[in-house]
Amino acid sequence: MKLLGTEKMQRRKKSDVSDALKRGRGMPRRYLWGAAVSLCLAGCTIPQVRISSLPAQIERIEGYASLRIKTEQDSVRSKFSFLFLLPRRGRIDVSNFLGRTLYQILVDEQTAFLIIPSKKVYWKGDEEQIVERFLGFRLNFDELLSLMTGQWDESEEKDWRRGWVFERDKEGRIQAGQRGELGFEVREFFQKTTYVREVSFEHSLSHGRLKILAIDFNQPLKAGVFSQRFLETYAQKSWEEIEDILDDKN
Repeated sequence: MKLLGTEKMQRRKKSDVSDALKRGRGMPRRYLWGAAVSLCLAGCTIPQVRISSLPAQIERIEGYASLRIKTEQDSVRSKFSFLFLLPRRGRIDVSNFLGRTLYQILVDEQTAFLIIPSKKVYWKGDEEQIVERFLGFRLNFDELLSLMTGQWDESEEKDWRRGWVFERDKEGRIQAGQRGELGFEVREFFQKTTYVREVSFEHSLSHGRLKILAIDFNQPLKAGVFSQRFLETYAQKSWEEIEDILDDKN
């Protein structure tokens, strides 16, 4: 079962980008580039989204999303695909809005990797440190999954659950949450489900918005999607080296 958009609208957006490039051949490069990026950003919005009835038991969640983060130093826009195999395996592929892969996040139970395919390098370590690179603040994998889906496990037995305070809407869904300096608010759910379509977040270090563009449940897994065979040909780097590469310092 799948969240769908309007294919005709997406084709029209691609045509608009092509026409803009043709019309702009005589324009200064910086203006032409800005126009193309603006149209690409518009094309990433999927109108008239809907979600079909949810399966009785959800084992896998996958889809696409956009992310905007602002800090005191920078403002970043990206898009990413995600795949979560419950309870604790996940993969996120982050790219810029022109489609170039920036990095990948791979979480397999207690092991976490941040991978840069273009450089054939990776870092292995703390999942909260990897999520901080992704969102601008620390969360563990369970919290990241909950923030993106709206499915918060409120069981007090969960160590990470302690400290969170939630607010519910009139339908009983968790609409906002706060823990220390971090707060979030669900701006939109998928129709009448408890699944998040758009969520904003704010922290002392950053603030931003995450929007789910497409979501799918219990689809067959592609072979090797969680494979760690890249370790055989990739070089392991320190966290400082990985950050330098991502910041285009190398």
